[in-house]
Amino acid sequence: MDESLARFSESISFDHRLYKQDIRGSIAHATMLCKQGLLTPEELEAIERELRVIEGRLDRGELPLRIELEDIHMHIEQALIDALGDTGRKLHTARSRNDQIATDLRLWVREGLDRVDRLLLRLQRAFLSRCDRDSGTIVPAYTHMQRAQPVLASHYWLAYIEKLERDRGRVADCRSRVNICPLGGAAVAGTSMPIDRHFTAKLLEFEAVAANSIDISSDRDFAVESVFVLTMIGLHLSGWAEEWILWSTTEFGFIKLPQAFCTGSSIMPQKVNPDTLELTRGKSARVVGDLQNLLVLLKGLPLAYNRDLQEDKPPLFDAFDTVTACLELAIPIVEGSELQPAAIASRSDQGYLDATALMEAIMQRGMPQRTAHHKVGALVAIAKSRGATLAELTDEELRSVDPSFGSELRKSLGVNGAVESYRSYGSSHPEQIAQQVHRWRTHLENCSIALAKISP
Repeated sequence: MDESLARFSESISFDHRLYKQDIRGSIAHATMLCKQGLLTPEELEAIERELRVIEGRLDRGELPLRIELEDIHMHIEQALIDALGDTGRKLHTARSRNDQIATDLRLWVREGLDRVDRLLLRLQRAFLSRCDRDSGTIVPAYTHMQRAQPVLASHYWLAYIEKLERDRGRVADCRSRVNICPLGGAAVAGTSMPIDRHFTAKLLEFEAVAANSIDISSDRDFAVESVFVLTMIGLHLSGWAEEWILWSTTEFGFIKLPQAFCTGSSIMPQKVNPDTLELTRGKSARVVGDLQNLLVLLKGLPLAYNRDLQEDKPPLFDAFDTVTACLELAIPIVEGSELQPAAIASRSDQGYLDATALMEAIMQRGMPQRTAHHKVGALVAIAKSRGATLAELTDEELRSVDPSFGSELRKSLGVNGAVESYRSYGSSHPEQIAQQVHRWRTHLENCSIALAKISP
């Protein structure tokens, strides 16, 4: 091979990350070959022993990586042959690099999804822990980035837990389609050798066996789907980062970020910059780009394997690395940030956050919604004209809009009155929040116990 082509076509510079999965898959394959009488027990023992030696060399960085061997699969196989000769050459019986690569990649993605799921659970628990810490604190909820209605801070934290739960659901759903064993599909048509694909799948803890040998070598749906799942996580993290960047400004003053995750300025001594949150927001764009990269890569590829598929790994690895790093940093930021109740309360009367509660109090007396909406709008206009809150309007001002309005409406005014007026399931009423916190505490504790039983 021309040297320039060798440099152009190598993948060892990035697929070396698959070496543990490749060795695990190879040991399972050799075990199956021995069961089927295609290897002797002595040959299996030698192959497994030497593969463990090679794994240790790779762990320690002692196996030189050479571009002429192209990829990690050839590096491991060549090292095995160098050590065992013909016995090493038997390992590739009934196996192609096509199904070998697909198996390694599925094993790697499965492990990556499990790591992400554990981090998502930890982040959910970090938000849940804030519900008790920030109990009773009322913050403005926004629509169109304008103050809308008052809610308990715990309601905000529960909203993020809901988003993360959907992320965990997508991770689990994606994992079920990742967890299908392609090993034994060989190059494209299967093999005439008497192999047992279901036995190999069981050894590798796959839930099912891929049923079509043509599809096996070309399928990268699982890679695209996993990066889509990561993209959604990235978008959720980016939205959270943007919100807390705003909340940490002097203009908002809602939250104080832990300084260990902020940076200073090279020229302005007073600055505490939310760089970790900004980078989280920025790195989400990389994950979106990784998804687009994979989609374009796969568009229009004919069956079955094409060398284009070599390029699936850089965006796949990058997406997992990026989201994992963002989650690892999000957890201590959520745990270590401090809400600023006094600063929030000092401006809680701004923006007429109780207007909707007042409108609904009027509606409960029998007035149609559109009429009540119009009349409360008129009350807001009166309050604005003299720089007052709705609670500061006199009884005469209330009656000037509608003679039936009186002091009994005042119980729904102010942020506390508005919060106490909520009744619907999923609302920000304290009793609703307490029920939701209890439900999530039980659910997340059960999830943690379940993960502890299956995690190494």
